Amino acid sequence: MSSRGITDRVAVVGMGCTRFGELWDRSTDDLLLDAVGECLASTSGVTKDDVDAYWLGTLGSGQSGLTLSRPLALDHKPVTRVENYCATGSEAFRNACYAVAAGAYDRVMAVGVEKLKDSGFSGLLRTDPPSDGTAPELSVTAPAAFSLLDPAYCARYGVDAARMREAMTHVAWKNHRNGARNPKAQFRAEVSRERIESAPKVAGRLGVLDCSGVSDGAACALVVRAEEALEYTDSPMYVKALALTAGPARGGMDPDYDFTTFPEVVHAARDAYRQAGIEDPLTELSMAEVHDCFTPTELVLMEDLGLSPRGQAWKDMLSGTFDADGRLPVNPDGGLKSFGHPVGASGLRMLYEAWLQFRGQAGERQLADPHTALTHNLGGRPGGCVSFVSVVANRMGR
Repeated sequence: MSSRGITDRVAVVGMGCTRFGELWDRSTDDLLLDAVGECLASTSGVTKDDVDAYWLGTLGSGQSGLTLSRPLALDHKPVTRVENYCATGSEAFRNACYAVAAGAYDRVMAVGVEKLKDSGFSGLLRTDPPSDGTAPELSVTAPAAFSLLDPAYCARYGVDAARMREAMTHVAWKNHRNGARNPKAQFRAEVSRERIESAPKVAGRLGVLDCSGVSDGAACALVVRAEEALEYTDSPMYVKALALTAGPARGGMDPDYDFTTFPEVVHAARDAYRQAGIEDPLTELSMAEVHDCFTPTELVLMEDLGLSPRGQAWKDMLSGTFDADGRLPVNPDGGLKSFGHPVGASGLRMLYEAWLQFRGQAGERQLADPHTALTHNLGGRPGGCVSFVSVVANRMGR
């Protein structure tokens, strides 16, 4: 059963996003204050006290709503902390949207934050399997698990390994090229294809530059009823679809799982397109921000999201279809490859790029006439994930 959707019932009227990176001189409180401050400044006269309720997304940088209410001095305001693995920031946004659509509140802010660098997390840690031994694949690192997408894809679709490597390299090259034009990205330099392919190997054929980095950051969005959006800004961002699915999580050890698709993404995308009335996403979307945690992930996502036919994403990637000047720009802000992945903030950071693009404020990476955007968050590993897909636009109606 698909969700009924809340198309054009809520709109984003303010957003904020910190710079992402190794922010040793900024605390979690500092990041929250910076993001919320920018968000409020982008609206017409709204203060933190005018916001009725807050949803906070964080994986490990806070245990309750007090993480947000303390630095913002939100006396007696409802603050709900949520977590849904790598889709945590998107989960905060989804809940904020539903709260307004349901009529519970007039103005709600979704906030996401993470201070991963202070935790010592490297992104390469091994997760110990449960003591009952029911999920031995959990002892595999994330790079190792996602590296299996590469040979599985080649085997299923008869793709030459060298051509697949070329397509994976193009993903990293493209996203770093986009990120070099983004003042808020962690890594702001173009990277040559030669450097990408010669980088030290991490797992399988994945090198360091095939993997997203570890960073700190925060982002937030102010959500109101769509019919009142123009009272706050002359350029609202309307929510067309919100879709979240959680897989059966049978794991990568399931003999029926072949590592060439994320079924959760397929289901979430199908639900989101139905809500938004999108029949051909490649032609109807202006841009997409997707969860490029590893380079082969982005290739598989292009097919799961219906942007490429099965077995053809590698060709479309190499042809430039998803470049900034291509038919459908994917990760025009630089994606996880350029920003890193402060878990609680990433989903809202993706929406922030759509917000800037719609307002003509994306600087060097500004697209010609953006009107509809998709954002996608993936949480978990191949064989057991949660997937979030949103569709937002700069106008009401279809």
